[in-house]
Amino acid sequence: MLLLKEYIYSNLQDIYPPEELRSLAKIISKDILMLSELDCYIGKYADLPPAKKEVLHKTIQRLQQFEPIQYIQGWAPFYGYSFGVAPGVLIPRPETEELVELIIKESPAKSRILDIGTGSGCIAITLSKKMPGAVVEGWDISGEALQIAERNNKELQADVFFRQIDILNYIPENGKFDIIVSNPPYITGKEKADMHPNVLEWEPDLALFVPNNDPLLFYRTIAETGRQLLADNGKIYFEINRQYGNETAQMLESLKYKNIHIIKDLFGNNRIITANR
Repeated sequence: MLLLKEYIYSNLQDIYPPEELRSLAKIISKDILMLSELDCYIGKYADLPPAKKEVLHKTIQRLQQFEPIQYIQGWAPFYGYSFGVAPGVLIPRPETEELVELIIKESPAKSRILDIGTGSGCIAITLSKKMPGAVVEGWDISGEALQIAERNNKELQADVFFRQIDILNYIPENGKFDIIVSNPPYITGKEKADMHPNVLEWEPDLALFVPNNDPLLFYRTIAETGRQLLADNGKIYFEINRQYGNETAQMLESLKYKNIHIIKDLFGNNRIITANR
């Protein structure tokens, strides 16, 4: 008699590596079918109720199209919270948690914080939750992303103010922030060949890609704008493309930023840059 685990594996093993397949089987069983972990390993496929079989079939069909499991679930974990996600926003990554952790560790509780390219709002909302005295804004060009961020803000009972702003065409207004943080688009078109289909075919191009001939487009624009938006000695935090760490640091230096540091992520890659105005 075919076990549930065997059924899931047989339909997905040609697409996903063994380690990912184990994780997917656990998520499908526990979080989507609402079964116990034991049911996943010893439960029989034939014993599933028809309604759960239908959910299972649809889930597997979506995974066979390389749709990320987080979009299928409708949420992704980040820094101990559950954030609603959909194809209009990037799925939060563990590396970005390190960026948030660094800001919390280094910053006064009552900081004025601006998150540029907020997406699901995971950075801004987490900072608002973990730094209750902070005043936090999140900007994004995408109206779809901002709708998702607003829902997350409400669901998680945070206090972030969101604005629809195209940073590439933004004329700075009066207003001083202590911190600007951004995880902007930084993947060049030539890097597409190395990307997995579940990113390339599902996550929004608007949040991923920059021109091959200008990989620092967003970093430079944000840093230039930051010269006016940041308070004296205010700090900028970037999540970066690991291939352009030195170039990003040199760009910040050319704009008269100081105390520039490149920080490696948990995988040993250059991932974060910090600098003071």
